[in-house]
Amino acid sequence: MSTTLGSLERVDPRMAWPKEAENFTPWLASPEGLKLLGDTLGIGLELEAEEHAIGPFKADILARRTDTPDEQWVVIENQLEKTDHAHLGQMLTYAAGVKAATVIWVATQFVDQHRAAIDWLNTMTGEGLQFFGMEIELWRIGPSPLAPKLNVVARPNDWSRAVNEAKKTEGALTPQDTQRVRFWEGLRQLLVERKSPVKSQKPSHRRWAVFAIGIQRAWLQATMGTNTKALTAECQMRRSLAKGLFDFLYNQKTEIELEVGPGLIWEDLSDRDLQRIYWRREGTDPAIEAQWGEQHLWISTRLEALHKALAPRVKAFAPAADDPPV
Repeated sequence: MSTTLGSLERVDPRMAWPKEAENFTPWLASPEGLKLLGDTLGIGLELEAEEHAIGPFKADILARRTDTPDEQWVVIENQLEKTDHAHLGQMLTYAAGVKAATVIWVATQFVDQHRAAIDWLNTMTGEGLQFFGMEIELWRIGPSPLAPKLNVVARPNDWSRAVNEAKKTEGALTPQDTQRVRFWEGLRQLLVERKSPVKSQKPSHRRWAVFAIGIQRAWLQATMGTNTKALTAECQMRRSLAKGLFDFLYNQKTEIELEVGPGLIWEDLSDRDLQRIYWRREGTDPAIEAQWGEQHLWISTRLEALHKALAPRVKAFAPAADDPPV
């Protein structure tokens, strides 16, 4: 039996958004638009304001990153036409005005000069600032609803940037350092492929990587030990900063462990001002690259389980602790 297949048809974006300011910007700032934007880039986004005033100017969209433990602002500049010099200047002005850490420029078409400008900005700026260029498309099959698609045309080379920044701050990287960068980049790519709620930051040359969980005083963390031959996936919090959070979670220990599965270790290290909830996997060597696929899967599934079980709980705890969400 043959199956009837449809044909993809590309549609003018103005069929869905006739006017940029009145239609496209509000859609891009909506939960649906920000989710598509964040999923495409592998980051978490939360709206702060539309048409945010910066002196006499107004940024199209101001958002905040939800995939980083610290507060980071995001400026999103959008246009329903090909890129131009005016929007490039506006984007840089807005980014400077709010001290943005992430800058996203969305257009229907990126001309070569502006794509090169984004690449140059990413090369010349430090690791605390990222520029992205994205093209918006609209598609449908026959009479089906219109479907938006975002393509990344310019982005930071996180692997190269991590290596370059480490060289600047700590001298030449050792072979073990460069291997760690590649290990965390592999994990980041898997999280993006899985459309994971755990949003990875740029790869590091260190033996740990940190991920946001919803408040600034707690975070998810993964470690890879080539000397200890072990991996961990955990939630950490500072006792002095997140007072009462560990006890709040420990009181729900039975429910949490039913949700995430067996093997969690609960550890209160008062002498180190640290509290941890974690899994530890012994007898696995992150130095053996042939095992990375399986190791990345072990880390990602456990980080996702912790995020699913703990993120709603730490956010519920945050107002009582006067802890601003991230």
